[in-house]
Amino acid sequence: MASAELAQKLQRRLLRDGSCSEAPPDKEESEEGVAPGGAVAAAAGSQTSPGDTDEDRSLLSAAADPELSAKLSRRQDINAGAARPRFAQIFNPYTEFKEFTRRQIKDMERLFRLYDSGKDGYIDLMELKLMMEKLGAPQTHLGLKNMIKEVDEDFDGKLSFREFLLIFHKAAAGELEEDSGLMALAKLSEIDVALEGVKGAKNFFEAKVQALSSASKFEAEIKAEQDERKREEEERKHRRAAFRELKSAFSQ
Repeated sequence: MASAELAQKLQRRLLRDGSCSEAPPDKEESEEGVAPGGAVAAAAGSQTSPGDTDEDRSLLSAAADPELSAKLSRRQDINAGAARPRFAQIFNPYTEFKEFTRRQIKDMERLFRLYDSGKDGYIDLMELKLMMEKLGAPQTHLGLKNMIKEVDEDFDGKLSFREFLLIFHKAAAGELEEDSGLMALAKLSEIDVALEGVKGAKNFFEAKVQALSSASKFEAEIKAEQDERKREEEERKHRRAAFRELKSAFSQ
């Protein structure tokens, strides 16, 4: 059934692009009930046996452009249960990693972007290699692969920003081996919590123990940012008012 639908879609696409033309149906065939054009293709497709799947795919791929061919092949794989459909996921680091402050997450994001030399939103094995060398803790090729494997949730062989945050999450939760490459990355990344003002904590892990509840911290930071913007706006208003007074004094 899926092959029949794909055949119909492909035929409509080719007809729309002008790549093929449909001959007018023969009068006798129409009277005998033989379906013309796309209906014939659909009928033929509906009679295709399971063993003809590979042959159908090759015929469709040969006639379609590469992009459409890839989409058709993936759709057939999904229908056959050989592939899983992709679902878009919205990732919010501030709500998922509540143990970190907004500034710490921004510092981690800057660090991530610094070593994402390909600017594709991922740190691959070679970029991680350069990162560890810059941090003064070079790793072997196998060590780098093991580092990625420990937090690689989607098994793509590289680190997304969420997986990068997982390194610090696991380090703060005590889930990493003390001599592991990921622990070295977390310790040497120099995420400065002294600037956070978290009860005067001197290092990243002490800050996690002494921090307030994540919800109250988040709300307090948002309120602080709003208050800061209000103060800046008030200062601008006062400066403008003072300038107008000075201008009017000189104009008299």
